Amino acid sequence: MKILEINHLCKVYGKGETRVDALKDVSFDVEKGEFVAIVGPSGSGKSTLLHILGGVDTPTSGEVNIAGTDIGKLDETKLAIFRRRHIGLIYQFYNLIPILTVEENLTLPVLLDGKKPDKKLLEELVEKLGIGKRLKHLPNQLSGGQQQRVSIGRALMNHPAILLADEPTGNLDTENSKEIISLLRKFNREYNQTVIIITHDDRIALSADRVITIEDGMITKDSGRVEVTA
Repeated sequence: MKILEINHLCKVYGKGETRVDALKDVSFDVEKGEFVAIVGPSGSGKSTLLHILGGVDTPTSGEVNIAGTDIGKLDETKLAIFRRRHIGLIYQFYNLIPILTVEENLTLPVLLDGKKPDKKLLEELVEKLGIGKRLKHLPNQLSGGQQQRVSIGRALMNHPAILLADEPTGNLDTENSKEIISLLRKFNREYNQTVIIITHDDRIALSADRVITIEDGMITKDSGRVEVTA
């Protein structure tokens, strides 16, 4: 089942001499349960692509269809709700709320949606992430690796259709980087969670089932889809 469909996506910044074509007619789709790495040099357009997939930027033209919804047709309010319910975002610098505890950061997306947190899922995530002794801590009381674990848990609390990770190990040392990628792979396999990771690290890309290379705003290589079983 296709969970993500991207059709003829283009993104242009500026006009005339300052015009930059960040994305040029990008098209591909992703099946539910795939683990995809998007790689490319700085300025290639990979981060622009992720921001558009995450609904935090809009394309100049083209379509992004997530779980059967063309997000380009949603107004700002509906897009914000859709993003909160169906897209999990993990950033390089964690983006945790500094005045909230670990537990409050984890459950924030669910509470913002006016729902009660799934206690069973919360307990399961906390155990798998190894942060059970840190629930009452504030982000500044955690290491970088621990903060990124909280970020992953927060992104998974609403059972997202896709999990988007933007250089999730870019601020971590080698050991913590390995652990974070191992956790993402674990959730991919155990939850059949679709994961799309933006990275410039070839070692991380090698852990993915599929690697899409972007250069100068265009897909130059796609290693191809790997069959995924539910």
